[in-house]
Amino acid sequence: MFVLWVMIGGFSGAICRYLLGEWMPTTGGFPVGTLCVNLIGCLFLGWFTAFHERKSIRPEIPLLIGTGLTGSFTTFSTFSVETLELVKQELFVFAATYVLLSVLAGIALATAGYWVGTRKKAGDFR
Repeated sequence: MFVLWVMIGGFSGAICRYLLGEWMPTTGGFPVGTLCVNLIGCLFLGWFTAFHERKSIRPEIPLLIGTGLTGSFTTFSTFSVETLELVKQELFVFAATYVLLSVLAGIALATAGYWVGTRKKAGDFR
């Protein structure tokens, strides 16, 4: 039964990813859409992880939201192939910028999301 929750979340995340990618296409060779999708996913999953640790929620919810929705919304494989394409086109500065932004901003946003998720109530940032 848990597989069904992952499937529903995965379907929803894939549709959201597709729509955001269409709305924010690659411009000038730089994959802005994938970068935004992955950074949004890092922020959200950081928050959701902290939320899940603090709250007692049913076991299928993390499968639906964390594994399914966020897992299919974000995309490491597309990031990897787009980086390879930038290197093949000899856009080395774009490739390095993309990798550094993805990794460093991704970790920073996951940390920020986790930090926000650990707050006890809205507005409690102590």
